[in-house]
Parts: sequence; structure tokens; C-alpha cells
Amino acid sequence: MIRVLLVDDHGLVRTGIRRLLEDHGRERGIEVVAEAASGEEALELSRQEPPDVVLMDVNMPGIGGLEATRRLLQHEPSIKVIALTVHARGPVPKRLLEVGATGYLTKGCSVDEMITAIVRVARGERYLCAEIAEQLALSLIPSHGESPLDTLSYRELQILLLITEGHKGQAISQQLHLSPKTVSTYKRRLLEKLGVQSDAELMRLAMKQGLVEDEQVGT
Repeated sequence: MIRVLLVDDHGLVRTGIRRLLEDHGRERGIEVVAEAASGEEALELSRQEPPDVVLMDVNMPGIGGLEATRRLLQHEPSIKVIALTVHARGPVPKRLLEVGATGYLTKGCSVDEMITAIVRVARGERYLCAEIAEQLALSLIPSHGESPLDTLSYRELQILLLITEGHKGQAISQQLHLSPKTVSTYKRRLLEKLGVQSDAELMRLAMKQGLVEDEQVGT
């Protein structure tokens, strides 16, 4: 039996995925054993009873899917994490693989592909949907150039993700257990690296690079 933990901050999404896996994945040995609405909750549940596979939403309030994946695999490296997101572009797929995720799917994938990904990562393979595999392959071709977001350190990218979620300095410092001064320093560095001077410019750049959806800009 492949025990799966679903992590997504939208209850309807979790319910939909659970029902799909119950209807179509049971014969492949897949069982949804728990659900979490945040990265923090996923970490707590995984400590209590480690699942075999975690379906991890990338964009969530709090520490988010990237940092949750890093912390989870530091604590329990045997768990397999499949990132699940609406974004196929930007630096996040590469960073998630760097911190140990073994699968990456977009939320537009079919239930059959999701089941295939779960089964394959559970037996130790890596699974990337076609969109992600193509983007990663193209990023290795010099003529395509690198995203300006690729110049950011892990911590700078983490803070950028929180900014795009609407978090301010104090909230970011609390969630990452950093001093406000340290957060301010990281933010100044990432603004300099990206050549922008305001949060509005930062959001526009993040949208252009596929890190946020259009509707998030200006909210």
C-alpha cells in the first residue's frame, strides 16, 4: 500500500484529489491517509506518522511548499515528495528538485498521470510532467539564457515567494525565524540582483517569469 499525504491550502482541491485517488488509485495500491492545509501542518503530520508519498502544493500561506519540502526531507529523507502546482515556468521546479523532491506535476495533469507519478516515485524513480521536463531541458541550453530569478540564493527566493504571497517584513521574519533586519537585508539584495526598486516592480517581474498568476498582481 502506498500511503499518501495531501498538502494544499484549498479544501476543495484536497477533496477533489482525494476522491480521484480513491476512485482510480485504489487498485494501484494508493491510499490517502492524511490531509494538511499548510506546510507547517504537513511537517507535523509527517513526524507523527511518515507517509510514503507527499503531494505537496507549492504556493501556500506560511512557509510554503518549497521550504516545507526542504524541512520534511531533512527530517525524514525516505519520504517521496511530488510537487503539485499551477506553475510550469520559473526557478521553483529546479529548486524543489535540488532540495529533494522526486516528482513535479502541474495541476492540469490527468488523474492517470498523477497515479503513475505516485507509483513511480514510491518505487524510487523520479517523475516530471512533460511541461516541467521541457523547461528544465531548455534551461540547460545557453541560447535560451537563464531567468534573472536563477541568480537568487535559496533564502532570497524563499523571501521572494513570501512577498508574492502578500507577506510583509515582520510576518516573513516570524515565519522564517529571522530577525526583521536580516529579512530586510535579504530583500535589499534580491531587489538589487533583479534590478527592481519596489514591490510592484517585483510582482510584475515575478509574473513575467511565471512565478505568480496575473490575478495576484495588484492585490
